[in-house]
Amino acid sequence: QVQLVESGGGLVQAGGSLRLSCTASTSTFRSYAMGWFRQAPGKEREFVAALSSSGRYTYYADSVKGRFTISRDNAKNTVYLHMNSLKPEDTAVYYCAAASDGVPEVADGYDYWGQGTQVTVSS
Repeated sequence: QVQLVESGGGLVQAGGSLRLSCTASTSTFRSYAMGWFRQAPGKEREFVAALSSSGRYTYYADSVKGRFTISRDNAKNTVYLHMNSLKPEDTAVYYCAAASDGVPEVADGYDYWGQGTQVTVSS
């Protein structure tokens, strides 16, 4: 079992920045691809970004490309989501997830999930 704990969410004004963190409770963190998803009220969970186990390959949803950056520090068992130029439509609960196979851009491809952290962007 892998436990994932997100942090860093909060309330920010439009145009501002936040950095989300997700720390994993496993010594094999470096073997997992990591992803970030989000879910707004009344909407389905959607893909935001993903990062290969090596950190070499990154993938982003079109809606966040150029504004968000996913990164990882394998020594700290942590994946980050740097969010810049935030918009009100970025408001959602953000979840991190770990995948043991490939670098999925769909939720079904992930094996473990965190509990989520709320991000609210005011206009």
